[in-house]
This record gives sequence, C-alpha cells and structure tokens, in this order.
Amino acid sequence: MSAPRISFIIPNYNHARFLPRCLNAVLSQKVPPDEIIVVDDGSTDDSREVLAAFAAKSPRIRPLHNERNLGIAATCNRALAAATGDYVSLLAADDQVLPDLIESCLPLLIQHPGAGAASGLCEWRCADTGLVWYQGTRMPQEACYLNPQEMVRLCRSGRFSMAGQHAVFKRSAVLEAGGMIQDLRWFMDVFSSWVIGFRHGVCHVPKVLSVFNSSKTSYYHSAKGAEERGLVLGRFLSLIGSEPFRDVAPTIRASGLVGGLGGFAVRVVLSDRKYWPYVNASFLTQAARRSAQVMGRRFLPQPVARLAARMLYGLKKP
Repeated sequence: MSAPRISFIIPNYNHARFLPRCLNAVLSQKVPPDEIIVVDDGSTDDSREVLAAFAAKSPRIRPLHNERNLGIAATCNRALAAATGDYVSLLAADDQVLPDLIESCLPLLIQHPGAGAASGLCEWRCADTGLVWYQGTRMPQEACYLNPQEMVRLCRSGRFSMAGQHAVFKRSAVLEAGGMIQDLRWFMDVFSSWVIGFRHGVCHVPKVLSVFNSSKTSYYHSAKGAEERGLVLGRFLSLIGSEPFRDVAPTIRASGLVGGLGGFAVRVVLSDRKYWPYVNASFLTQAARRSAQVMGRRFLPQPVARLAARMLYGLKKP
C-alpha cells in the first residue's frame, strides 16, 4: 500500500515578506509533502513574483491566483478543491512549521486511519508583548490516538489542545465538515477542527511542530469589536445545533471548549436560552483561564505576565 498523499495549503494576501520563511519551512520537511498549493488572494504587493520564483525552483509548489480578493474562506476552499492529497495542512503565510511535522504525524495517521487529524504542540509568539508560550503542554506525554470521549475527558480537566495552526487533516473529513464556512469568519478554522475532532478523533504528537506568530495585524484581530465577534459566535453555535452537525453537538457542548474562546463567549452563551446547554464546569473553567491569560498579557507588567503564562500554559520548551 502506498503512503497517503500530503498537501500543504497556504492562503496568502499581501504577505510577500513572510512567504519565503513559510515556504522554506515547508520545503525543509524531513518527509517532503506531495504538493504545496499557495493561493494568492489578489495581493497588491509582490507576492506573485515571490511565488513565481519559488515555483521555478520547486515543482512541488503550485501557485494559484485569485484575480480579485475573495477572502480567506473562498481562497482556502479553492485550494481544498484543487488539492490531490489524502491529507491537508492549512497554514497561514506568516506562520512556520518545523521540519519534522509530516515525519511525526504521518505514522500515527497510517496507524489510525479513522482519525480525522493529527497535531502536536505549538509555540506561540506574541509580537506585541514579546511573550512566548507553548500550546498543548498538558496533553499526553506519549504519541497517541484520542477518541471523542477521551477528548472530552481531557477538556474537562483543562488538558486538551489541538493545534489547528499546523494540524494535518483528512481531506475528506474537512469537506464533510463544510470546508471553510465564510459566515463563521474568525472561527471557521475552529469550527472545522472541532467538528472533525469530535466526529473522528485525533492523533497527538507530544512535541512542538510549529510556530504561530500572533500580532495586532492577525486576521482574528480584524473584528471591529466584541459585539461583531459575538454575532459571528452566535452563528457558530447555531450551526453546531443544526442537522448536519447534531452528531457532534453533544460532545462539543460537554467539552466546554466554547468557554475557551474568552469572556465574550460567556456573554453570548448566557444571552440566549438556546445556548445555555453549553454551560458546565468545564465551560466556566476554560473561560476563566482564557480571560486571565488575555488580561494578563494586556495589563500586567511583563515579569508578572510571564509568570501567569507559565502557570497557565508553560513558557519553557517541552
């Protein structure tokens, strides 16, 4: 049996300055991907020239171009439709994967063909504060497959993490989850990851596999405020309760992960009785942890913020 095909998908909009770092990281994989699809979403910088130069050097790179800006959802969905891989990893152009991502994830996915995804730990770097922390330090210390019930148990103890920034997803599972749903805006990748995970289970690798660069220019921070973000979260919660996703709605509610989206998520959930089933001990605990992390980063002196981050997430490389 031949090894599964792996496709990297990179949407890009005016990130020409970051593309070399991102593409060189993907090209440096110890186990090379079968293809790297970069869709430029009508950039006005020199992204096309950068992509052309890289494509001339590597036949693995497949540049596609939107003649006008369509947005990140349509751009990702175009790439998903064009991909030939059995598995896909959707990367932001300003982030980077480490060389052993595929080498670490692929054996687990082969061993557990029913799993919807595989991921590991992620190093977060906040450009605005200089803080560095690690997502996933409380996950199991050995490589493993987690079924949906095991995921819920880890969520309830505040230990579950899935790094969508570099996760390798089964492409068919992404398409079954609706791909990237445009109306969900900043939460479309979260929605897809949760549906896939709680529908198929996930594989976990206990090592850092990527670097996520957070800044005020990140797509998530493009919301005009908590009110706008709250309206989108309302769509998110309503969609989970709709017919296509009722198979995963009970486990998503039981996990309490919605609380991990922050204090605004608590306000949205409490504002409408139809969302009250999301409220449980795990929801409240994760909301408190997330709020403390955000407030600490914004308002505490750097030494205190670093201490708080160490307690909540871990600042030392695992």
